[in-house]
Amino acid sequence: MGAGVLTAVAPPFARRGGVLHCGVRSLEDLARQYNTPLYVYNGDRILERKRTLEAAFADLHPSSRSLVAYSVKANPNLAVLELLARTGTGADIVSGGELYRALRAGIPADRIVFAGVGKSHDELRYGIEAGVMSFHVESAQELDALGALAAGMGAVAPVAVRVNPDVHSPTHEFTSTGHAAAKFGVSPGEAHEIYRRVAEHPALHAVGVDVHIGSQIRDPAPFLKALDVVLGVEERARRELGVELDYVDLGGGFGISDGAGDAMDVHALGREVTARLRGRGLDLVLEPGRFLVGDAGVLVTCVLYVKKGGQKTFVVTDAGMTELIRPSHYGGVHSVSPVRENGRDPVERVDIVGPVCEQGDFLARDRSLPLPRPGALLCVHQAGAYGFTMASNYNSRPRPAEVLVHGDRVTLARRRERYDDLIRGETDD
Repeated sequence: MGAGVLTAVAPPFARRGGVLHCGVRSLEDLARQYNTPLYVYNGDRILERKRTLEAAFADLHPSSRSLVAYSVKANPNLAVLELLARTGTGADIVSGGELYRALRAGIPADRIVFAGVGKSHDELRYGIEAGVMSFHVESAQELDALGALAAGMGAVAPVAVRVNPDVHSPTHEFTSTGHAAAKFGVSPGEAHEIYRRVAEHPALHAVGVDVHIGSQIRDPAPFLKALDVVLGVEERARRELGVELDYVDLGGGFGISDGAGDAMDVHALGREVTARLRGRGLDLVLEPGRFLVGDAGVLVTCVLYVKKGGQKTFVVTDAGMTELIRPSHYGGVHSVSPVRENGRDPVERVDIVGPVCEQGDFLARDRSLPLPRPGALLCVHQAGAYGFTMASNYNSRPRPAEVLVHGDRVTLARRRERYDDLIRGETDD
């Protein structure tokens, strides 16, 4: 399948008989079986999104290859990782814990890139022992630590430098990572100096160059501008230092359709990227997270109360910022709809809020919604990424269950926490 070919796909959560379904199972049935709040993931959708991305970048030169290295932080559930591992997906990790998860899920170490601005010595050692594909180095001091550890272990550590291209991306300030004021990466000039030091170090080997400019970006232009910068770094390292790199890592952050806007055209991006890489002999690494799992997941929540206060109507649900912090923390906009539509409830402007003792505890504000009754189920869409992974036990709230639906199989991917889970580690019991 060539780049630019689009095929019609079923929505990940379709209505049948007025009720939202995930594949063969209705969200009502899943909520009855596993209670709420509940995360539900559509495994078929995750794999379809991976195929879409691979098709968009399929026109690389035959001597080059591409690797989809799933960004584990987006959704690190083992069931999700195992699903992707079975299709040859790699992993982009930022901690020793994520390395542990990826290996446990069956992702080979030589398909794992280790990113992160603050890798500890123990994490670097773990990555060397595991034999990861590369370390994406983000400072000269990190390089020194990696070189000393590798030398002491009698190993040679593979290195890619994360370049900060000073590209501003149109996204939330907390998720814009490619501008000069961000903590991530090094300038093109410093990257060249790091490659020089790698070339002189017997326990280090340069294998790639990396860039990541942010999250939920809908315009291909910033990616192309960043790619031009890192290709300039690669050319200079080859010309002046004789350093031959294996790959360029474009990162992730490809925007999906949500309540705030449309998806980025990854096929348009793919055409431009593959044209720039053609003839360079470089492999391509991509680090999608939200793109693969974002709209493949929903949060199902039950309405507890409906109350009016002043000029506001509040729909109080059993899920809140402890289950999904994106609306409060990032200003994330998620579509919200009734799990069951009946066409009879009057539509009102409401705030959908949770039970947490914070004014910032909300899932959506000022939304038009058929006014639900207590006991009704609501579906918060585009919640498969940065949902459960950022959930907390604030207010001593047990974290919700996670369910994966793949084909006709339903897997309890994580059981709901109990009260005794809240104090595990605090007592001798």
